[in-house]
Amino acid sequence: METPFPPFEPNGPDDSARGPRLREIPLRLVFPNLITILAICAGLTGIRLAFENRYELAVSMVLVAAFLDGIDGRVARLMKATSKFGAQMDSLADIVNFGVAPALVVYVFALDQARSLGWIAALIYAIAAGLRLARFNVMAERENKASWQSEYFVGVPAPAGAMLVLLPVYLGFLGLATDRTFAYVSSIYTVVIAFLLISRLPVWSGKSEGNRLRRDLVLPMMLGVVLYVALLMSYTWEVMVFTVAAYLISLPFGARKWRRKYGTLTIEEPGIGDDDIGRHI
Repeated sequence: METPFPPFEPNGPDDSARGPRLREIPLRLVFPNLITILAICAGLTGIRLAFENRYELAVSMVLVAAFLDGIDGRVARLMKATSKFGAQMDSLADIVNFGVAPALVVYVFALDQARSLGWIAALIYAIAAGLRLARFNVMAERENKASWQSEYFVGVPAPAGAMLVLLPVYLGFLGLATDRTFAYVSSIYTVVIAFLLISRLPVWSGKSEGNRLRRDLVLPMMLGVVLYVALLMSYTWEVMVFTVAAYLISLPFGARKWRRKYGTLTIEEPGIGDDDIGRHI
């Protein structure tokens, strides 16, 4: 029987075994994490809607999840609310929203008719997205970053991969017959996107501080963005197909620009290879 009295401690109470004291947390530290949680909820809801055959809502929820997942980090930096906890939450949201959710939605919509081959393609994509995100996190933790990291991605980024892998769903919404042949072709396409994610293909990011826009092109560019959003709202799936095609066409141009500058076709830079993988497993 336990005694109600605390044990005798000759050297005083040992506070080292106690957890940290509860303290008040500023609301600005919580807000970015709430966005991340909403992104996870949207991605998981997209999976549920896909299994309920409500495909348009399912794809919309996955795209909303990708949008929320893309802005939570920026909101955290703007509010000076970055934290290790938030970084871990963001990584969890990334694998759900950019890997698992798109893979399951495209599987339920199209790849299911290819039976085991379709499921294998979905698995390959989901695992490739996880590997891509792990490599990104490893590179982000490096103290000395290469100068090209502000201008190029190593492989297609996971958010773009989620948009690309849903192409069979967009085409199905436009009336393309989703028969078994379509399922097999979609499975091959899904595997191709998976390999683009984990490849060392230099993908231009457009984030370099050296990129400048001529003053006379600012207003036309803003008008073009407004036009794109208006068309996206009115002709959603046609615009998404066009966006996917334009993105895929742009990949060789980014690689050619890298080759002219650095003389290689792929990014082979010490410090992001097998040694990093071995250290972080």
